[in-house]
Amino acid sequence: MVIGCLLAACTAETDGEPVTSPPSPTTTVARTTVPQPTSTTTASTSTITPATTTSTLALDDTVLAYQPVADLEFPVQLTARPGADLSYVITKDGRVWLYDGDAVSDQPVLDIADRVRNSGEQGLLSIALHPDDESRLYLHYSDRNGDTVVSEFGLATVDQADPASERVLLQVGQPASNHNGGMIQFMPDGRLLLGLGDGGGGGDRFGNGQNPDTLLGGLVSLDVEGDPSPTLYAMGLRNPWRFWIDDPVIYIADVGQNAYEEISVSAPLEPGRNYGWPIVEGRHCYATADCDGEGLVAPVLEVEHGDAGTCSITGGVVYRGAAIPQLDGHYFYSDYCGGYLRSFLHAEGEATDLRDWTEQVGVPGGVSGFGVDGAGEMFVTTTEQLLAVVAGG
Repeated sequence: MVIGCLLAACTAETDGEPVTSPPSPTTTVARTTVPQPTSTTTASTSTITPATTTSTLALDDTVLAYQPVADLEFPVQLTARPGADLSYVITKDGRVWLYDGDAVSDQPVLDIADRVRNSGEQGLLSIALHPDDESRLYLHYSDRNGDTVVSEFGLATVDQADPASERVLLQVGQPASNHNGGMIQFMPDGRLLLGLGDGGGGGDRFGNGQNPDTLLGGLVSLDVEGDPSPTLYAMGLRNPWRFWIDDPVIYIADVGQNAYEEISVSAPLEPGRNYGWPIVEGRHCYATADCDGEGLVAPVLEVEHGDAGTCSITGGVVYRGAAIPQLDGHYFYSDYCGGYLRSFLHAEGEATDLRDWTEQVGVPGGVSGFGVDGAGEMFVTTTEQLLAVVAGG
């Protein structure tokens, strides 16, 4: 199956086919060409180190592999409650499936395809499970008009949700069909966090990236228990298709324009941060030839276009499973066009111990997302498959 652009991750506004067999990738820490901020709001000076890991020698001896789980039509995320045996997988067409550790269900848990615009970067984009109430799940999707919707649905049983139970928490008009963002995840304080793109077009056409009066181009928090009125939590993002909260840290993979993909890490997770778009793309001035990085959160890592077919970063997860303990605390990510598997350890405000696992696992195609099951084990989704990341032999 040929897909021209990832549902939320096209970088340039052109029609190109994803590269599925890139050359051997190399990862480098971002080069700094923007004056770096000294503000205390930046994450790059944090001394919080959320991860601990075993020796480098153990990592050097580690072999990873992809284990096929299921053939699915454009899966984008897997999620589960911590400790649970069952996981939920969503497909871009508007359906939620159950995964029991052996196989994906024959019938969907929830089917809202009749409400979803499944086209290009639009569709069912993310799922989150209520942290305390097992009878509630949350979906972020593009409605038939192409607008952003975040809704709550009721689970009658673990394998059956009621489409009629929908409670819309947020609806946001989208001026274009791209840069719809994607991820939703609960924060440690119980609020739901949503990533929204800048409204689409190219080069922040609608001027949302640095506009504090819009939700577009930012992270948005919602109180699912009380008044769900949205709050702009952070700004300056182009298209945060995937972020990951590893309490008390957030990793944000923001899709770049034409030159650089980036990953920012903020520790601790707190409101009011500005990630710089369109003042900067990665660590480089974008809107003007010269720019001031004061007060902006600089990415800990950028990937240049042309590096192993890179075009559109697919943010991942921090590994916290038990099956491969030497990976504990390492953040994994990929790229929709490059299809590689890479990781780093965030320590003392920097991306350290950069690793490229692609030679071991191979390139499975266009990587659309990641996920973790109830045991903290890691999964990867492509346009056609759900894959488990396992220790190789």
